[in-house]
Amino acid sequence: MSTKLPERAKAGAPAKPHQMPRRESADRKQVTQGRWASILLVPTLILLAVVIIYPVVNAIVMSFQRDAGLNPATGFFEQGGPAGFENYTHWLFQQCNGQSCPPGTLGSQFWNAMSTTFFFTVVTVALETVLGFWMAIIMARSFRGRSAVRAAVLVPWAIPTAVTAKLWFFIFAFDGIANKLFGTQILWTGSEWPAKWAVVISDTWKTTPFMALLILAGLQLIPDEVYEAAKVDGATAWQRFTQITLPLVRPALMVAILFRTLDALRMFDLPYIMTQGANNTTTLSILVVDQIREGFNSAAALSTITFIVIFLVAFIFVRFLGANAVGAATSSGRK
Repeated sequence: MSTKLPERAKAGAPAKPHQMPRRESADRKQVTQGRWASILLVPTLILLAVVIIYPVVNAIVMSFQRDAGLNPATGFFEQGGPAGFENYTHWLFQQCNGQSCPPGTLGSQFWNAMSTTFFFTVVTVALETVLGFWMAIIMARSFRGRSAVRAAVLVPWAIPTAVTAKLWFFIFAFDGIANKLFGTQILWTGSEWPAKWAVVISDTWKTTPFMALLILAGLQLIPDEVYEAAKVDGATAWQRFTQITLPLVRPALMVAILFRTLDALRMFDLPYIMTQGANNTTTLSILVVDQIREGFNSAAALSTITFIVIFLVAFIFVRFLGANAVGAATSSGRK
C-alpha cells in the first residue's frame, strides 16, 4: 500500500509560516530580547556615566592642575595651571613640616593617614569576622525565638553611623558609662591609643551584624545531610567545623570580608564624629575632606591615590583570595 505525499511537498514548496522550525523561532526570540535588553540598559548606563565615570575622570584631570594661591617664591597670587605629578609627589614624598622627619616616624600626613586607615581596617575586619561567624552559627541553628534573635542582632547595623558615633562618644566620655563600669579614669578620645580602640570598638559593634548576615546566608546553603553523614562517620564538632563548615562557607565568607574591607578603607564618619581626626585617628577619607578646604586639585590627587589603593586591595582579594562575587553567583546558578 503506497502513501501519497502532499502536492506542496512534492513540488518542493516552502513550508507555511506556522511550520517554521522551533529552533529558528527561539533564536529570533533571543535576538529580539537581547536587543530590547540593550535598549533598556541605555538609560542606566547613561546615569552611571554621569554619576560615576564623569566625576572620576574629572577628578583625575583636576589632580594634574595646580591650585590657585600665593606663590612662596614671588609672593604674588597665581592662577592654577598644569602641575604634572606635583600634587602626587607632594603627598607621597612630603616631609615633616619641610624638614627631615625624626627616626621611626612617617614622612607625611598621607602616610600617617594610610597607616591609621589600615590599622582600623585590619583590626575591625578581623574582630567582625570572628564575632560575625560566631553569631551566624548561633542564628543558623533551630531554636525557639530564632526570628526575634535575628531581628535584634540587626539593630546596631540599622542605626545610622552618625547616631552610633554620638552614642559611643557619650559612652567613652570621661564621666561616661565605660569609665564608671570599669572604675577607670581614661580619656578615651584624649590620647592616641584609647581613641583608636574607642573607634575600633564602636565600628565592631555596629558592623558585626552585617558580617553575620552575609555569613549566615552562606551557612544556610550547606545541606543538613552533610553534617548528618559526618556524625555517622564519627566526626567531632571541631572536625565538622574545619572540614565541612569552613570549606563550604568560604566563598560567602571571602565576599563578606571583601565588602567589609572596602567599606573600612573608606571610613570617615565614625572617627570624624568621635575624635575629629585628632590623636592620630585621621583616615584617608578624613584627610581628603580636610584638604578640600585648602585646594580642590590637591585633594583630587589625594582622592585618586585613595581610589588606587582601594582598587589594588579589591584586585588582590578577587585575584588571589577567591573573593569573586560574580563568579560565585554564576557557579551557584549553574548548579
